[in-house]
Amino acid sequence: MSDGPAAPRRPGESWGGVRPFSIKTKLGALVVISVLITTGLLMIAVQTKTELRFITVFSMIATLLITQFVAHSLTSPLDEMNAVARSISHGDYSRRVRENRRDELGDLAQTINRMADDLEAQERQRKELVANVSHELRTPIAGLRAVLENIVDGFTEADPETMRTALKQTERLGRLVETLLDLSRLDNGVVPLRRRRFEVWPYLSGVLKEANMVASARAGIASGSGSHTRTDVHLHLDVSPPELTAHADPERIHQVVANLIDNAVKHSPPHGRVTVKARRGAAPESLELEVLDEGPGIPRSEWHRVFERFNRGSVNRPHGPGSDGGTGLGLAIARWAVDLHGGLIGVAESERGCRILVTLPGLPSLPS
Repeated sequence: MSDGPAAPRRPGESWGGVRPFSIKTKLGALVVISVLITTGLLMIAVQTKTELRFITVFSMIATLLITQFVAHSLTSPLDEMNAVARSISHGDYSRRVRENRRDELGDLAQTINRMADDLEAQERQRKELVANVSHELRTPIAGLRAVLENIVDGFTEADPETMRTALKQTERLGRLVETLLDLSRLDNGVVPLRRRRFEVWPYLSGVLKEANMVASARAGIASGSGSHTRTDVHLHLDVSPPELTAHADPERIHQVVANLIDNAVKHSPPHGRVTVKARRGAAPESLELEVLDEGPGIPRSEWHRVFERFNRGSVNRPHGPGSDGGTGLGLAIARWAVDLHGGLIGVAESERGCRILVTLPGLPSLPS
């Protein structure tokens, strides 16, 4: 019984173990053609009684021309590959080899291009690591500086509560140094999350308090340099029910909320309002977070690009006064932290401003 018509072979696939466009095939064809030319010229010489030496010269010339043509087709891509490999060795990963052949040299060109892609990706990740470290260390350093400057200037007493705030920032700074200096392992998910159960209201309240403190610190630093920063935006927390709990890694969730608040504040209008909402999810101790601002919002055409690294949105998109749009890393870091939890993050529909929705899975379901 027939199994149906055979699938057509794609160009470059082997036929009976022999590739139709391989170098072996081309060299074999060269030998066969040379023999045929020599044989044909000998037959012509016999019939026309031409001297053998003329036939030998014509045969050698024809064979050399064909060999030169085949040799050029083989050495030309090798010269190009050599030039690309030399550029890669000098740190230029932008050049690629043309993949217009269906023989072994075409396979080698694909391998070189894949190697260049991998090296370019590694170089990009190295640069992103430096940018990520700078971005993430800025928040606890600014908060700690704010506390210490207030104490030195006499605006705040060095009471236990103030020192606990400074200690908390120092501890967070240490944890960030431990994790961010090995961002490649974290991106691959090989470092386990430190999940635990925590109460959402006091936790998010502390995150908002730190955000206000960092904004004040940045305002003091910016005033001395003549630039501006946002201190006029009101942060509002809405947790329902008040005794809501969640099961996640608090440090990673801090990265999510802090970066979402930072992004929302930058794009808020003067004296605007940023609301952080927390609700219970469908699974046990799962969590749904929303960060809503009153800014111009994000065009639907850019929703799929919002969480890309170094994406700073449309150039024409208005920001708050004195805002420069940031480095384009905050939302990418937020997505990375949510992905580690197996959750979802995205832009949601909103009547006004921008609404970012985060869903965290909570505890795994138990088998029935």
